[in-house]
Amino acid sequence: MKGPIRLITALPLALLFSAGAVHAQALDSVVKEGEAKAQEGRASQKKIDSIVDAQQERLITYRALLKQVEGLEQYNEQLTTQISGQQALIERFDASIKQVATIERQMQPLITRMSESLADFVDLDRPFHVAERQERIAHLNDTLAKADIDVAEKFRQVIEAYQIETEYGRKIDTYQDIIQIDGQDLEVDVLRFGRIALVAQSKDTSTTVVWNTQTEAWEPLDAGDYRNSVRRGILMASKQASIDVVTLPIAAPEAAE
Repeated sequence: MKGPIRLITALPLALLFSAGAVHAQALDSVVKEGEAKAQEGRASQKKIDSIVDAQQERLITYRALLKQVEGLEQYNEQLTTQISGQQALIERFDASIKQVATIERQMQPLITRMSESLADFVDLDRPFHVAERQERIAHLNDTLAKADIDVAEKFRQVIEAYQIETEYGRKIDTYQDIIQIDGQDLEVDVLRFGRIALVAQSKDTSTTVVWNTQTEAWEPLDAGDYRNSVRRGILMASKQASIDVVTLPIAAPEAAE
């Protein structure tokens, strides 16, 4: 009786173990399938994230390109404005160059006439610093004849010569010279008061003369009236005496014709 009872009890246990194994396999299959689905989901999400990141990056790049395009358009507008302004400036320069060429053609004859007039003025003026003034005129004529010197420099030198001649009329000075009196050469101290008076006196003060613009010659002065005064003026001009009043022969102004 004991043997059969054992067989009946063992059979349900085997069935139970067999069913558990089936359920375990099914569970493993479900778990594996779930893991596979999860992996697929993660892969899909990763792909989606990649696509989203790419789209975001493209959007950022697009916006950056839009800003660059906007900046380039503004830059082009600025360049267009600058080019227009430069073109207008070039046109003004072209007009100025044409005017300069016209002025140069007009200036050359004017400068020549100014130089000739200055030379005539020096010849007609009182004979003071004759060598220096004639040398200046000769240098000026040489400059005007040179083709490699532009008109502006020629004009500057002419104006400078005029200014020097103008200054002669505003100052007094004295210098040594040799003049002719009655056909004889005499070493004298020349005293010039602007262009008002030109007198000279010998070294021993025995002879005092004045330049006569009418006769264009040196004429003697009365020693009693002008000897000491002229000597005093010479000392004043050479800064060897203080400024004082001196008496000089002044020619009466000529009546205008």
